[in-house]
Amino acid sequence: MAVFVDENTKVIVCGITGKQGMFHAEQMLNYNTKVVGGVTPGKGGTTVLGVPVFNSVKEAVKATGADVSLVFVPAPSAANSILESSDAGIRMSVCITEGIPIMDMMHVKSYLRDKPMILLGPNCPGLIMPGKCKIGIMPAAIHKPGRVGVVSRSGTLTYEMIKILSDNGIGQSGVVGIGGDPINGLSFTDVLAAFAADPETDSVVMIGEIGGTGEERAADWVKQNMKKPVYGFIGGKTAPPGRRMGHAGAIISGGQGTAAAKSAYLEKCGIPVRASLDAIASFLLGLS
Repeated sequence: MAVFVDENTKVIVCGITGKQGMFHAEQMLNYNTKVVGGVTPGKGGTTVLGVPVFNSVKEAVKATGADVSLVFVPAPSAANSILESSDAGIRMSVCITEGIPIMDMMHVKSYLRDKPMILLGPNCPGLIMPGKCKIGIMPAAIHKPGRVGVVSRSGTLTYEMIKILSDNGIGQSGVVGIGGDPINGLSFTDVLAAFAADPETDSVVMIGEIGGTGEERAADWVKQNMKKPVYGFIGGKTAPPGRRMGHAGAIISGGQGTAAAKSAYLEKCGIPVRASLDAIASFLLGLS
């Protein structure tokens, strides 16, 4: 079993003929991810990297049986690609695009509320089940198969955490980057629930950051439902109040959403929080 995707997942890349879409589609193919097609309006009937290109997601799904879409479409049109994926019967859409207008994402969230498709992102690195499937932009070489799940708002902190874990011989069952935009798809709680149900995951590392209340809501869920140990890290300890740092959702407002407040709340809910990513690896190794 794997979280959300596995070696049998069939992926189409929306925006595959663009520079970023083509580059990362090739990296995914090199990881043996089943990239079965791409979508670029007006370029249907051509091929890229040995896979067929279609004019629409609906055409791609009909021809390939794809069940996941990866969106590299520019921000002004990215929301339409997500909606098109839902209408075509895709079960999961992973949106890498950043800078999507908030009003567009509000419409997407409302539209998907009663639809079966799940959304990861936008403005996220994607997800990887080490040794099985990579859907996104993360550097595959740093990952190592194992039994620790990782969920994070920050792509960069995720990569750093994974490198530290792998260098210490700690493999990962799955790594999911939910993105840091104020309006997105899967939440910390959603991913923690998936790891909780995954027999190949023994423990979870949750990497949060300042702003919003997603970490606190996840901590409440963990306290009430999670039987597996969860370890936390909150980025942004030195961020000035009222200033956005990094992600659009990483802003402290009214004294809420600070690293100190989040860390204290996680600890209150039984999630040990460490001051550094190295300290999390040491904790997992039983060294601290």
